Amino acid sequence: MQGPLSSLKVLDFSTLLPGPFASLLLADMGAEVLRIESPTRLDLLRVMPPLDQGVSASHAYLNRNKRSLALDLKRPEAVEVVKRLVVEHDIVLEQFRPGVMDRLGLGYEALKAINPKLIYVAITGYGQTGPYRERAGHDINYLALAGLASHMGRKDSGPLPLSFQIADIAGGSLHGVIGLLAAVIARQQTGLGQFVDISMTDCVFSLNALAGAGALAAGVEPQPEAHMLNGGSFYDHYRSREGRWFSVGSLEPAFMQALCEALGRPELARHGLPSQPADQTALKHELKIEFERRSFNELEGLFAGIDACVEPVLSFFEALQHPQLQARQVVTQVPRGDGTSQPQMACPVKFSTGLPEPRHIGVSVGLHNDQVLKEAGFSEQDIGALRKAGALG
Repeated sequence: MQGPLSSLKVLDFSTLLPGPFASLLLADMGAEVLRIESPTRLDLLRVMPPLDQGVSASHAYLNRNKRSLALDLKRPEAVEVVKRLVVEHDIVLEQFRPGVMDRLGLGYEALKAINPKLIYVAITGYGQTGPYRERAGHDINYLALAGLASHMGRKDSGPLPLSFQIADIAGGSLHGVIGLLAAVIARQQTGLGQFVDISMTDCVFSLNALAGAGALAAGVEPQPEAHMLNGGSFYDHYRSREGRWFSVGSLEPAFMQALCEALGRPELARHGLPSQPADQTALKHELKIEFERRSFNELEGLFAGIDACVEPVLSFFEALQHPQLQARQVVTQVPRGDGTSQPQMACPVKFSTGLPEPRHIGVSVGLHNDQVLKEAGFSEQDIGALRKAGALG
């Protein structure tokens, strides 16, 4: 089985999280992904704990199904190797700061001259234009500047440091894949590739969605705990007697009625949405009392058999045991290359025709040097010359 993206050949120059998560999705769906890695500047993802049999679990997951070619791009011989590979590879993915690839002689214009069908996706913090184009940043910074952090969290404690990277993944990875595949469709019509500029800040700014639409059209500045979905209503988390949490999303009247009846307080349903802020405050207080007087197990049993949009907040390992996630097969076994396998999160996109089985976890730097170069027409003598020149790691 090849997968729906088996026609795509990707040169991936990215490191850390945004680009590798994007190319993981592509590789899982059948694309041939070749990582171009520096033999002298280590991708920090490779040493990120925890380790499994000496290999970073994050690297093993994010770089599964990808081959690795170690090239020192500061060497002109390595640049020439990339230019030869671009003839057969129709997509480039990179996340250097703007201008870096141009200075290496591998920018879009240089590579487009070799392959006019090339689709070149650049994922950066702030995009290719604007005063911040070369400024350093991380996920937390992009969320701050895009206005998202200002209305997340609580009024009295401020924005929360999240346990997952919204800007990196939702902003960079997912929008990068969307832009890439849109360019592929356009190329089918025109025969030409194009440059795709993905700014993680731009993309998470668009994730303001509901609150941002209200701000722009009606002039309502988003605030923490001020609207229906960020704590300004009963839609929130509530603690059980022993301190565990439940999510309550009973927005529609039928779900609100089911919630209140399950708690033995049917009269509270009249305070559901839409109602005045004062009613919401009173409702939240009553729900807090009702949840805290019951144990986690009691509450879990109470809501298990009814549709009230109330679910327990599970730990990661509890989520693994949940029958819904087990039925969806969210974990897969990926070969390590030594006859054993590592459990990893599976590709979440389901196709009626299926996907290829995972081939291998993330590999060591340059593991596929000779294989890739020979496929590209390099002789043993050519490969030896690249090593002698210091271009090949």
